[in-house]
Amino acid sequence: MNSEGGTHGGSTDSSGRATGSITLRELLSALDTSVVELIDAPAGTEIALSSVALVDSSDLATETDSQSPLPDLYLHVGIGKTEAVRWFDGIALRPSEHRVRAVMSKNAATSTALQAAARRAGVALVAVHPKARWDHVFPLVQRMLDRSRRSTGLGDPDLLATDTDLFGLAQIVAQNAGGMVSIEDAQSHVLAYSASDEAADELRTLSILGREGPRDYLRALQRWGVFDRLRSSDEVIDVPAHRKLGTKRRLVVSIRQSSDDATTSARTLGSIWLQQGVAPFADDAEDVLRGASAIAARIISRSLNAPSTEGLLIQRLFGARGGGVDVPSVVSALNLSATGPAAVVGFAVSATETAGGGRLTELGSMLRLQASSFRRDSVATIIGERAYVLLPRYTSLKSVTTWTRQLVEQFEAKRSIALRAAIAIPVPDLGQVAGARGEVDRVLDGTAATFPEGRVTTLAESRTAVLFGEILDLLAEHRELHDPRLDALVDYDDKHASNLQDSAEAYLAAHGDVRAAAAVLQVHPNTLRYRIRRVEEIVGIDLHDASDRMLFELQLALRRRGEANSSAS
Repeated sequence: MNSEGGTHGGSTDSSGRATGSITLRELLSALDTSVVELIDAPAGTEIALSSVALVDSSDLATETDSQSPLPDLYLHVGIGKTEAVRWFDGIALRPSEHRVRAVMSKNAATSTALQAAARRAGVALVAVHPKARWDHVFPLVQRMLDRSRRSTGLGDPDLLATDTDLFGLAQIVAQNAGGMVSIEDAQSHVLAYSASDEAADELRTLSILGREGPRDYLRALQRWGVFDRLRSSDEVIDVPAHRKLGTKRRLVVSIRQSSDDATTSARTLGSIWLQQGVAPFADDAEDVLRGASAIAARIISRSLNAPSTEGLLIQRLFGARGGGVDVPSVVSALNLSATGPAAVVGFAVSATETAGGGRLTELGSMLRLQASSFRRDSVATIIGERAYVLLPRYTSLKSVTTWTRQLVEQFEAKRSIALRAAIAIPVPDLGQVAGARGEVDRVLDGTAATFPEGRVTTLAESRTAVLFGEILDLLAEHRELHDPRLDALVDYDDKHASNLQDSAEAYLAAHGDVRAAAAVLQVHPNTLRYRIRRVEEIVGIDLHDASDRMLFELQLALRRRGEANSSAS
């Protein structure tokens, strides 16, 4: 599971509320009644929330220490009613300062026993719509908590304000343009929205729940050319109401990041949708949307290029962003365990597919969610073209490997993303996370050629491949260590359209067994013997000499590696 930092203690602002927190009332207002409904709040809706965790049955079973603080907000995923009641009864026995403050559950609206148990524990209970997707709700909650840390408000009516966020922007647009606003990313995932009213149609409700809109309507949008126009222009598109499909009139504008290069087209970052509500749109609604599009482009670009404070701390923990890391400060800020070993897992997208910015963003979001489901206090980040996960207080290689393999298989089956993964375990303490990241990078660099056989591995399991690859890298950096005699063999093959190099490699791979190598090449053993003699004559070596044979094999591998790198680039 992934705590978003902060505990029940810590500093407070002038109103007495914990800094970097949001009230339950503010969170419920932001998430909209189509997603959540407050069932009960024994301590009121002004309770402060500064950390969140996604938990399943296995996580509840491991929480035995009544003295350790828990995140303020729990999202109960796949937890049965009876099990949840038992857990609430256990929470009621903990000291008040070490209790959860609020729980979100899809069972909350239908179980009176669950409601009674939550009230006994003094925990606010929030019902989540049965059709809402947890991988949609969880990032929205995280976004709201991150927003509170930046201390931005909704009340500023200035559309040119540079410190607003997407939720604030959606609210401002709704107030100024009329209607209900949804802001989506380039993959049509809802990033933020304004409050709904009774005129919200099914399409809006489904999108807020993280579900795909009606297929007939999506086909209609395609037929009308809406998606094509969003990808190619900045114009505000008027999408008429469709009585048969039950959809209201909408205005939509793309969110585009202009390029400094005149030859490169603008990058599409998402779109802003304005659904007509009870009242008509404002007269200047299109102008409001155009201005909002520019602001949204800056906000999204800033979030893509500049991680949050928490994101920066996580990246520094992994050894990125330069300088050292103050482990006690990071541990406190991220609410991590300061003691005990850990595990670090690195993920790389297979070289057989192009990751791309959108692909990496999708990978990072899903990986963070899956890691949080596996371990509440996990942290995840993207650095360069790779993703990394830290699992504090984890020493079981078997357990981590099983989870990692399942995750890799799941990404390929459900997301068509082919991943390789490397595990460093145990990492003695959090001060050595950066070194562990270096270890998994060595493995991912050194095992690229063995994909998919080495899809999930460790340095211990793949040390030969890793060290051999690093030796070749060192040789590649020093031209004086390249044997020029091999050039004569390559030139001969090119001039005579022969394959002496392939024959030599097969012979060496078979440890000098002519018959075995000849079978692989599908030639007569005498033919291979002749070829090996020609290789020795052209290069000027004796393949029965151990030193000559070792040097020749290294040089062949070095050349093949260079050819492979040239092809990949």
